[in-house]
Amino acid sequence: MIGNVSLLEFLSSGQLVENHRPWPRYRLDGKAWRALVERLDAADWTLMAEWGEPTEIHVALRDEVNRDIAVVSRPAFDRRFFALGQVRPGAVRIERAIRDLWGLAPEGLEDQRPWLDHGRWPSRRPLSAQPQPPAEAPPAYRFLEAEGVGLHQIPVGPVHAGVIEPGHFRFHAQGETVVRLEERLGYVHRGVEGLLRDAPLDKAAKVIARVSGDSTVAYSLAFARAVEAALGCEIPPRAHWLRALMAEMERMANHVFDFGAVCNDAAFAIMLSHMGVLREQLVRANAAMFGHRLLMDRIVPGGVATDLSPEGAEALRHLLHNFAKNFRKAVALYDSAPSLLDRTAGTGITYASLVHRFGAGGVVGRAAGRAHDARRTPGYPPYDELDFDIPLYAEGDVHARLMVRAEEVRASLAIVAQILDSLPKGAISVPLPQVAGEGMGVVEGFRGEVVVWVRMAEDGTVLHCHPHDPSWFQWPLLEAAIEGNIVADFPLCNKSFNCSYAGHDR
Repeated sequence: MIGNVSLLEFLSSGQLVENHRPWPRYRLDGKAWRALVERLDAADWTLMAEWGEPTEIHVALRDEVNRDIAVVSRPAFDRRFFALGQVRPGAVRIERAIRDLWGLAPEGLEDQRPWLDHGRWPSRRPLSAQPQPPAEAPPAYRFLEAEGVGLHQIPVGPVHAGVIEPGHFRFHAQGETVVRLEERLGYVHRGVEGLLRDAPLDKAAKVIARVSGDSTVAYSLAFARAVEAALGCEIPPRAHWLRALMAEMERMANHVFDFGAVCNDAAFAIMLSHMGVLREQLVRANAAMFGHRLLMDRIVPGGVATDLSPEGAEALRHLLHNFAKNFRKAVALYDSAPSLLDRTAGTGITYASLVHRFGAGGVVGRAAGRAHDARRTPGYPPYDELDFDIPLYAEGDVHARLMVRAEEVRASLAIVAQILDSLPKGAISVPLPQVAGEGMGVVEGFRGEVVVWVRMAEDGTVLHCHPHDPSWFQWPLLEAAIEGNIVADFPLCNKSFNCSYAGHDR
């Protein structure tokens, strides 16, 4: 709240849009939108996502005092809107992308450079009402400058060694010390929102599941919950529990491999071998239980596509018992390596003030004191019936991010055990009603909060869908975390964040 006015109280003067679930959507005029931006400068309202349409801008906000959530819209028939990025730095790159995609100009935004559009698309502003022809030649991108004695620049990427997505990193360094890092992303933009526009529901579900392959369960779950909210559909209890099982399997597989990969970047390669074996055990179990190693297309609107047999549940219980023992041994190996701890402790610190200002969640947020977890707030079934802890550290360094991962793996093991003990019987899916509506789904992926907003037609067509990746609010913090560290520690810091290129660029 600010001035004893909550988010919903502030928005009550706007126009309430019908058939938006489970949280309300309000439409504001230009004056009220400007007042909203001004209040955001001081209000404890978290920016969850922001996106556009040809003639409208939308933002999802959460009131951190009472946990209320709302979507706020502002018609932009003049193709301009007052920029949130003036008061919320997490919105800056999003609003640059909105201009690239929909041609809506963010007024008052200091940084007006393109973000996703590198000048190589077949058309400019492709999602706007009037797409424009491409530029004759890709424009030069102006990186920010740094001044000082003995500074030099180190360009890295966008092509990197090994199997990794493209991204450019421009370092300003003084000797080996990083003075400034600036990222340039967008190389793996695939036009996801264009593909989702007017798409049949089954096609849209498959596209969403592939926004970021390592988070396919999280995206599928957020999309399914958004569609079910829009249609007013209730799914069977067993489907909720099976979805949670898949989500925790995905969380563990990513966390253990990230743990090993961070250690590998500190030249402790044996840890990557140990953790790679553990991840392989999990994804093989996924294939045996649900028919896909990454659980892709297993969660669908209306429920889940594949059930878990009693034999599969028993095999998983036995596997995870041995998995837990081997994971404990691997973490103990990390703790007993002073040279490794010397590389991770105190390296790449992310400060709590920045984490809260950007609204960053997941491992990055919890390692720096921000305890938000969408499984608790706003919460969704069956997590309200499960007992689990949310790890929290204050140091904000590489070591803290590793410890959060380790504790989240332990918490996920406990969650899976509870699911196997209490899995309800019954159906795993229901038919979807044929109605129109709008909905939003919010779930906790392994990187943090995944948000999906959808507008459905009565015939089941997806008119518009916006997927938001938690990496949008984490990539800028990596730039801050590396300052003052040596260049050789960048791979360590970068992997400890493990932001998604594909989820961001979409």
